[in-house]
Amino acid sequence: MNIRFLETFIWVARLRSFSSAADKLCTTQAAVSNRIATLEKDLGVRLFDRDLRNVSLTPSGERALAQAEAIVRLAADLRLGVGDPHRLRGRIAIGTIDTIVYAWLPRLVENVKSTYPEVDLDLTVDNSLTVARMLLEGQVDLALIAGPVLAPGCRNIELCSYACVWVASPRLGLHGRKLMLEDLTGQPIFAFSRGSQPHQNVLKLMESSGLDHHMVRILNSNSLATITRLVRDGMGVAVLPDVVVEEMLGRKELVLLDVGALIPPLNLHAVFREDPGSSLPGLIAHMAAEIAAGERDPTDAAMHTD
Repeated sequence: MNIRFLETFIWVARLRSFSSAADKLCTTQAAVSNRIATLEKDLGVRLFDRDLRNVSLTPSGERALAQAEAIVRLAADLRLGVGDPHRLRGRIAIGTIDTIVYAWLPRLVENVKSTYPEVDLDLTVDNSLTVARMLLEGQVDLALIAGPVLAPGCRNIELCSYACVWVASPRLGLHGRKLMLEDLTGQPIFAFSRGSQPHQNVLKLMESSGLDHHMVRILNSNSLATITRLVRDGMGVAVLPDVVVEEMLGRKELVLLDVGALIPPLNLHAVFREDPGSSLPGLIAHMAAEIAAGERDPTDAAMHTD
């Protein structure tokens, strides 16, 4: 039985679309249709119900899916076990967030290039919500984000946590004294994208402090470069992962604020689906975990600002 045909079957089942599976597999929709038709003939069952808009598994297809995934996984393990892992080849799409770009993404890219020289990387940088959606839709193979992603078939690996700190431009004169959250409401507060974990944490903090968040100017952006530039220019205050602002604190472009209102740390995860025929997402996810674990203790960032 052709392993590639089984991989095609699995992708059609996951994406519920012949055209989407064709895009994922870098082939044509006609080729996907031919593979499924051949597989159905070999098995003597109909795997999918099709209409103009939807593709869904038949009862026979449901039973076949788990077995197909197991066969493809075993085939991938066999290739990896008897072959040279350094000779792995292919292309992997990685979606990540600005925080990881600022922290250790360059080291990960360098390690991938040296360990798997025949593997090409496609990198997408966006907010965690968008990257998670891209993972579920099959547009990226590995997500390095503020997770986890609680969805069927997704595997989450903890990477690291970064403390979140309040920062501002020294020109605002807010540093060097104890501050309450109310003391910051006269300034715009820059946060991550609306709906993101850090943005929700800011809203919860406002609520727990008895502040009406509608009376506070919270400005959102999915670009850390934009946020840090505006805050350095004195346009407001921000609460950001310490790894992002460490160098700016060292150069005195930003200062830490002693705010009596703590934001939970940013917890980062590597998330991937155990895709048929590809061990790369899992291998690179574990590589990312090793690199993240080797980083400095994130609570030490403030020590470099004296």
